[in-house]
Amino acid sequence: MTQAAIQEVYEFIKAAETYYLATVDGDQPRVRPFGTIELFAGRLYIQTGLRKDVAKQIQVNPKVELSAFKDGIWVRLRGTLVHDPDVEAQAHMLAAYPILQDRYAVDDGNNAVFYFVDAAATFFSFSDEPRLLTL
Repeated sequence: MTQAAIQEVYEFIKAAETYYLATVDGDQPRVRPFGTIELFAGRLYIQTGLRKDVAKQIQVNPKVELSAFKDGIWVRLRGTLVHDPDVEAQAHMLAAYPILQDRYAVDDGNNAVFYFVDAAATFFSFSDEPRLLTL
């Protein structure tokens, strides 16, 4: 995906504030609300705790899809998540979301950031044709 496409997807999801992340747990889909989305080093990142079921599901099957909705438009972003142990990426996420700092710290063994690869985002509305961006 081009940097312009990544920026557009990031700005939409950030403005929506909440998105829903879908993972797979065995043969059962799991969906939960998330709020962390950041750009770092030209990549789109999310954050969670390694001890959470969602992180365990991503480690088994890193293919995910998220969806966010705002002002009659929604995006579906599908791709593969890669765990990034880089402390700078973790610090960036914690600085962007200070509320997380009471639960996570850089390199604490639980704080985890993941970035998207092989991703594509489709924007939808009830009035326009879908628009696909390859990341």
